[in-house]
Amino acid sequence: MSHVQQRLHPSVWALAVTAFAIGVAEFIVVGVLPTISEELQVPLSRAGSLVGLYALALAVGTPLMVLLLARFPRKPVLLGLIAVFLLGNLLSALSTDYASLLMGRVVTAVAHGSFFAIGATVAARLAPKGQESSAIAVMFAGLTLAMVIGVPLGSFLGNGFGWRLPFYAVAALAVAGFIATLIRLPSLAAPASVKPAAQLAAAANPAILTMMAITVLGFGASFAAFTFITPILTDITGFSSSVASMLLVVFGGATLVGNLLGGRFASAIGWQAALRWLLVALAVVLVVVALLLPYQGAMVILLFAWGGLAFGISPAVQGGMLATAQRFTPKAVDFASALNISAFNLGITLGEVSGSALVEHGHMALTPWAGVAAAIIAQLPLAWLARHERRSTFSIAMN
Repeated sequence: MSHVQQRLHPSVWALAVTAFAIGVAEFIVVGVLPTISEELQVPLSRAGSLVGLYALALAVGTPLMVLLLARFPRKPVLLGLIAVFLLGNLLSALSTDYASLLMGRVVTAVAHGSFFAIGATVAARLAPKGQESSAIAVMFAGLTLAMVIGVPLGSFLGNGFGWRLPFYAVAALAVAGFIATLIRLPSLAAPASVKPAAQLAAAANPAILTMMAITVLGFGASFAAFTFITPILTDITGFSSSVASMLLVVFGGATLVGNLLGGRFASAIGWQAALRWLLVALAVVLVVVALLLPYQGAMVILLFAWGGLAFGISPAVQGGMLATAQRFTPKAVDFASALNISAFNLGITLGEVSGSALVEHGHMALTPWAGVAAAIIAQLPLAWLARHERRSTFSIAMN
């Protein structure tokens, strides 16, 4: 354990437990989508909406919840959000039809986004001076670790013993997170209040909206295909369902590596330059994925490259939003952070909707091409923002 990690407040690790549970809850449906589709007797494309509508509920609910909860002490707010998250997973596990499962997912989603938006600021407040980013990284490591361990294991259990079992397991993790937070997290007053109007102004700022568009397109590029990764691996590539579940470990491991390397890359050359290169690389890899879907050996290698790039983008767009907010809306950095969480999930929704449309018309093998298009289009708002920042810098210098 590093010296930095030893100095972190114990409550940061408590937050990471809940972050892990949330990560499993968000993506577990991807691994058991065919099973849910079969048991609830809904088309695979409609079952895929459990991913997209979850992300949409999160995207819409997060900024609103952050505004509503801004005046309240942080500890009871976080405990309340964990309790709502627990309730949503129990509703999902006990659901008997598509509508009730969707309702459980929506409840879970609203708690998810708000927990991360508020939890990140709490982790930063508890960190030693200069170690705020490390504290936030530890908390978010729980989310990334869910991709490595939680989702593949949940997929294996769900396909072997019923899709409800992973939801019960996530509920148990939520209980652990609640207890750890109750014991470890100190009482924290609400941050100094900023008028809602000043925060909402960020949602109308052209630079903030452009940064959101980059996040939506860049992060969402992977989800047209990733939403249906299990049926793709079984029906097109020819793996068994158990092997497909274990291959999610490959993808999950790549997301962890990509997240770490992507952060270093963005720090080394700047977030804008890093994003330009990462988006090009992602588009190229998705082209190769689309061309080599029937080849098992190639797909194992490509899953790692794809996962690394898909989540390697995350630190660059996170850093980009914070830098953009600090420059153009300095009084609304926290709200801009919440908007970026919305943008991540709007990207997931965009990917799922485009993927579902292709699957519904029998074109599942074309889903990677939708991601190629999104990654290429993302270069346009990125270029506009770079020019906008240069003009702004020139204007300030002239004045």
